[in-house]
Amino acid sequence: MASLVIIKTGDAFPEVVDQHGDFEQLFIQRLSDALPAHLTLSVWDARLTATPPADIAGAVITGSHSMVSEQPTWSEALKPWLQQALADDVPLLGVCYGHQLMAAAFGGISDYHPAGRESGTRAVRLTQAGQQDALFSQLPGHFSAHLTHAQSVMQLPPNTTVLAHNSHDAHQALRYGPRQWSVQFHPEFSPPVMRAYIERQRAALRDQGDDPDQLISTISETPDASSLLQRFMGFL
Repeated sequence: MASLVIIKTGDAFPEVVDQHGDFEQLFIQRLSDALPAHLTLSVWDARLTATPPADIAGAVITGSHSMVSEQPTWSEALKPWLQQALADDVPLLGVCYGHQLMAAAFGGISDYHPAGRESGTRAVRLTQAGQQDALFSQLPGHFSAHLTHAQSVMQLPPNTTVLAHNSHDAHQALRYGPRQWSVQFHPEFSPPVMRAYIERQRAALRDQGDDPDQLISTISETPDASSLLQRFMGFL
């Protein structure tokens, strides 16, 4: 049976894993109820093996605490696979690290954002292209999303369409092909997971002039962002 593969590129903080599950489990919790009957869910930890599972119907690439610009060996090994998947029109959805890795694999540049880290529940705005996109068009023009990242897509790959942006990041959501997307934000996060990330980052956030308590106070549910995961399965 074909599978929707969650490509694992990192581990969440231990307290997040203990209380809520690791990155792949957060996706499984969001995806399992809406999974089509003809598909299974599987996990490919790309850090441990370069060999993908057989019979992949589509892939979701997780976040990571690694940095794309540092070019970990396992991460670089994923780039040719992503390039072939794009050429073969395999449905893809990259999230955070997955977003930055896809952009780098397809000819863009991902690196540290000069404005620093973006964390918390933030507003994201669709572009005109996003309002017309097959995956994003059902979202409102403005929606809330959970974010935690120090790097961003700093230069777009060729032939890439920007679907969403905000005041911090011009490239919050991208489309590379007919069924290949990526997002900087975390549709799999819940408010407790977002809160745990800000608690862990308190010192770094204060150092760059952010108020962690204020960020925690504005955490909210993000049903519009999360709905992308269920709708993505309609393209498998």
